[in-house]
Amino acid sequence: MAKCAFLGLGVMGYPMAGHLVAKGHEVTVYNRTGAKAEKWAAEHGGKAAATPRAAAEGADFVMACVGNDDDLRAVCTGEDGAFAGMKPGATFVDHTTVSAMVTRDMAASAAEAGLGYVDAPVSGGQAGAENGVLAIMCGGDQATWEAAVPVMEAYGRSIKRLGDVGAGQLTKMVNQICIAGLVQGLSEALAFAEKAGLDGRAVVEAISGGAAGSWQMVNRHATMVDDHFEHGFAVDWMRKDLAICLATAEETGASLPVTALVDQFYKDVQNMGGNRWDTSSLIKRLR
Repeated sequence: MAKCAFLGLGVMGYPMAGHLVAKGHEVTVYNRTGAKAEKWAAEHGGKAAATPRAAAEGADFVMACVGNDDDLRAVCTGEDGAFAGMKPGATFVDHTTVSAMVTRDMAASAAEAGLGYVDAPVSGGQAGAENGVLAIMCGGDQATWEAAVPVMEAYGRSIKRLGDVGAGQLTKMVNQICIAGLVQGLSEALAFAEKAGLDGRAVVEAISGGAAGSWQMVNRHATMVDDHFEHGFAVDWMRKDLAICLATAEETGASLPVTALVDQFYKDVQNMGGNRWDTSSLIKRLR
């Protein structure tokens, strides 16, 4: 079993860190709001630290799941950052969805300090984190990744290495591009079914086993029919992720016309007050 630190206890990080303890790892956590770290420690039997550096001291693996590029820099670097506290040879595993640029910057800083680095964004949402069945898309050195896999298995069901540092983040962008188009298509389909006088649940039962089927259809159609969105992956988070996708498309020369359009549809949902609604709330625009 490994000595671990986990930085960031949001809806994803809180249960992920808990799974590490459940698998027998020794875990110290850090959260920007210290009271949440103390609550987690009381609930799971781990330890809470006041700074990322303090959490990372002596750890074999330091996991992070924070908000954005700036948040990642804040927990990694500086006098109180994790890199300052990590022992040579330890590995930093970043589960945050961030840009490939900041990932490569942080990996370079880690290398200068004699640390390993794996970018490992996740997919599966809050339910996947709570049930320990996340899909984890990784970039990094083969040996470093292989050493981290047994630890990530505490909360990951699919853990794939796609290439060198940054490949995990680029793959997560592909994931979010796919989801954006799927959710818009499902929203249009269910809104059409409603206006045509069909039973949305019955329609999905009829078509979900065929070529139109998807995870979004199976797991989100019922709440979409019920107009219930107080769950899941928030619109604000999706817009953050899509902004990364669109910026990277500009850098690489890729064309993402549907993604750009759906991003603006999510802006409409935000203007409706749906910042924290699940991404399936795109259907609200069509009712």
